[in-house]
Amino acid sequence: MSTTTVPRVTTRRAPHAADDNGWPQLVETVRESGLYPTRSQAEQVTRTVLAALGTHVTGDERVDLARALPPEAARLIASQIPAMRRLTAARFVDEVASRTPGATSATARWDVSSVLSALPPLVGDDLVTRILAQLPAGYALLFGRAELAPTS
Repeated sequence: MSTTTVPRVTTRRAPHAADDNGWPQLVETVRESGLYPTRSQAEQVTRTVLAALGTHVTGDERVDLARALPPEAARLIASQIPAMRRLTAARFVDEVASRTPGATSATARWDVSSVLSALPPLVGDDLVTRILAQLPAGYALLFGRAELAPTS
């Protein structure tokens, strides 16, 4: 009898991630959580935020994130050139605002939170924890998590 081991970097793909229904479901989740009036608006926000995220997630986490997302979302993540310097969460929100016509920091924060908080149910808490470990402090709130500071 032979046994096989699965490498740590391999993540289980969400049941809907490999099919064509995954992208519409993700956009609908963002539309509902962000209270966007149209699917088109939610889709644009989702594309903008995922493209920005794709520049800041690197290494195994980037590969695992792309594997766990629906193909359209995976392409948005994987097609980005990684940034040379990681942005703080506030600067990340400002970057999204600069990519969104008419956006302010407040509306961009809403957009970012609407998209990033939709990811944990798709990709799993373990992967989100790994992603947050490589990003500067402040991103946890954008993913809908509490940001716990270590005590001294």
